[in-house]
Amino acid sequence: MAANGLRAKVLQGLYRIFPFDLSGDCNLNASSDGIRISCVINFFGRLDLLSGILHSLAGQKMPRELFEVILVEDRGGTSDGKKCAEEFSTSLQTRYIPLDSHYGKMGYSRNTGLAATKGEIVLFLDDDTVILQPDFLEILYATFSLNPSVDAVVPHGNASFALTEDKYDYHDPYFMTSRCTAYRRAVLADLAGFVSDFVGQEDVEFVTRFNITGKTAMNCPDLNYFHPPMLVPNLRKPKAVGYSFYRLKSRYSFVLWLLLLFNCARHAPLLFIPVRRFREQGRFGVGFLFGIIEGVRGGRAQSYS
Repeated sequence: MAANGLRAKVLQGLYRIFPFDLSGDCNLNASSDGIRISCVINFFGRLDLLSGILHSLAGQKMPRELFEVILVEDRGGTSDGKKCAEEFSTSLQTRYIPLDSHYGKMGYSRNTGLAATKGEIVLFLDDDTVILQPDFLEILYATFSLNPSVDAVVPHGNASFALTEDKYDYHDPYFMTSRCTAYRRAVLADLAGFVSDFVGQEDVEFVTRFNITGKTAMNCPDLNYFHPPMLVPNLRKPKAVGYSFYRLKSRYSFVLWLLLLFNCARHAPLLFIPVRRFREQGRFGVGFLFGIIEGVRGGRAQSYS
């Protein structure tokens, strides 16, 4: 927490000297229909994983009329994805949205889901997130209600692979990421959501603006979720992410842009440490640097999915 607090203060101090427009690309309307929590899940295929998180949400104790599930499927959607959403419509308030354009860009996909929400609180989830607590949503809403000055709630993350295998048991337990983080609607409206042009790690960029504006996040050990740890089998994803961050040059002030690039690439030297966790982080950092080089060369973004 201390390190995160220091990072936020540095960002805020630099922003006062080198300001820029902190808006994303989503126009968010006011909440309606008495919905307390909107769960937004972006996916493509992998319906076995998607059905897992939907089963978790269908088993929640919170009354169905108080929360909704927004499902956004990439690449124009699939008949199987739509069918999966329809199958859960009897136990959940679901909305299925096939992505209309900008395929492979997670920023645009997140904004599409966000714009369709009605809830006071918006909870972003991945299709491979696992929630085992039947009172997860009730605790989440109560946490926001009891802490009115808190803008975001970050549940405790666990490495799901460690459930079945005694390895990969590493995870930043309170990393603010769209695999499982909840925000007040007003905060998402203030910051206008995500940068649509981002291919990956759009949540990291959003949290940068979140911290610059002095918003507050609360770590919540009473909420737990499971998610696969970061594994980097090839450089496609980190290259796409690096290219996306390079493109922020036209939106950020130059100093903060450079700082953000350095922060994201700082793990590259870890590639040479013979420990699995460090090598995965290092491989991502190296791929990220390649993405920046692609941006400097004037290349084009490529989807990693």
